[in-house]
Amino acid sequence: MDAAHKLATYADLLALPEDVKGEVIGGSLVTMPSPRPRHSNVQRALGRYIGGPFHDDDGFGGPGGWWIFINVDVALGPHDIVRPDVVGVRRERLPDPDVLPIPVVPDWICEVLSPSNAPHDRVTKKRLYAGYGVRWYWIVDPSDRVLEAFELRDGLWVNVGVYDETDTARVLPFDAVELPMPRIFLPRPNRREET
Repeated sequence: MDAAHKLATYADLLALPEDVKGEVIGGSLVTMPSPRPRHSNVQRALGRYIGGPFHDDDGFGGPGGWWIFINVDVALGPHDIVRPDVVGVRRERLPDPDVLPIPVVPDWICEVLSPSNAPHDRVTKKRLYAGYGVRWYWIVDPSDRVLEAFELRDGLWVNVGVYDETDTARVLPFDAVELPMPRIFLPRPNRREET
């Protein structure tokens, strides 16, 4: 890298316009378009089905013990600041959950694929998260209506499950509760047949 190229930091993210989502990966500023409704629906549903029993202990028998956040900045390092779609940190590792960026490596990250970010989430961020020791990584594809779950073992991602819209799943690290996969995705559109 030449001396004229300055590595991006969290200050560069803060300088972006409010309506622009960005991350810093390897010292480079990366911006992304706004997500589609199906992307946001997956975030909302995961917040409900995981956040309820794990973040809030909502009375449905969940174990609690986690902070679950949607679209928060996470500082993996000074030049790697990401904004995962959904992130989970065990409470004992994050005594003050109201700081930005989150100053600890999350225990769990979920990225929801969009046409514009699929290679970035499947390759670049997957490698980045493994390098920083994120223990569990989920990739949800709302187009194909599939959730892939990975666990980091000895520095490598191991696929621990693939679930589609017909499953009711128990997915690590949240396998204490059932995840109703049909409820994670928007309903399929009703298409009238052409006559």
